[in-house]
Amino acid sequence: MSRSVSLAFATACMGIALYAVMDALMKGLGLAIGAYSALFWRLAAGTAIAVPLYLVSRPAFPPASVVKVHLARSAVVAVMAIAFFWGITKVPLAEAIALSFIAPLIALGLAGVFLKERIGARSVMGSLLGLGGVGVILLGRLEGTHAPGALLGMGAVLLSAVFYAVNLVIARHQAQLAKPLEIAAFQNVFVLAIFCPLAPLLLVVPAADHWPAIGGAAGLAIVSLLLLSWAYARAEAQVLLTVEYTAFIWASLMGWWFFGETLTLATLAGTFLIVAGCLLAVRGRAAGAAPEIEAALT
Repeated sequence: MSRSVSLAFATACMGIALYAVMDALMKGLGLAIGAYSALFWRLAAGTAIAVPLYLVSRPAFPPASVVKVHLARSAVVAVMAIAFFWGITKVPLAEAIALSFIAPLIALGLAGVFLKERIGARSVMGSLLGLGGVGVILLGRLEGTHAPGALLGMGAVLLSAVFYAVNLVIARHQAQLAKPLEIAAFQNVFVLAIFCPLAPLLLVVPAADHWPAIGGAAGLAIVSLLLLSWAYARAEAQVLLTVEYTAFIWASLMGWWFFGETLTLATLAGTFLIVAGCLLAVRGRAAGAAPEIEAALT
């Protein structure tokens, strides 16, 4: 691994760690004021931080083709985020993160369906391992004690994983077209705009003691996005794939620290199967797949 790729890998690790802390803050806010309001106010705070920083750099307005990519990713992120943050109010953080690891396998499946890519034997075996891991986690939840809405929460996390799979592909393409600060500014503005129409029906004004957590979550989200955008611009997505799995460690720590959540054997076993499946599938993937996916997005 070259020095530049190693630096990108380390930067991505830091970005994932900060995202895990942000997830914990968002779970607390979601439990207090609801997932929609928590996400809306985090986006509002993020916009207030990112847009002035972007404008200070005196940027040239991006061409329509790049704005189209910003908007496409923002639409995907909007669905991904609300599904995930609602889901983590119903299930433990580590369990939700483990289920989200199925996203790379979903991305391979999407490439096969929409881009007619050949799905090799390793990819099929990896997908079966990953699905087995999801089944183990679901079975563990069914057999154990669970809070009301836990199964719906797991379904929401899995829905989020589908959109996260698309997000992974767009992120690599977007990072090659725009600088990190531009990505952060446009994403906060566009996702906030997508959520605005529902504000009269769902928005809750938070109490004063929630604002530090909202500001902290917004700051962490922006710094994480900047770090990951920088990393994805300097290393291929398949190289950085394993970075995603460090999120499980951080989610386990944050869930235990903030919410007293404990790991179950089913969650650990399922996570192992999903990660093993992802690694097996990605190693068996054709090297020319990524350029084809990126071309389809332009």
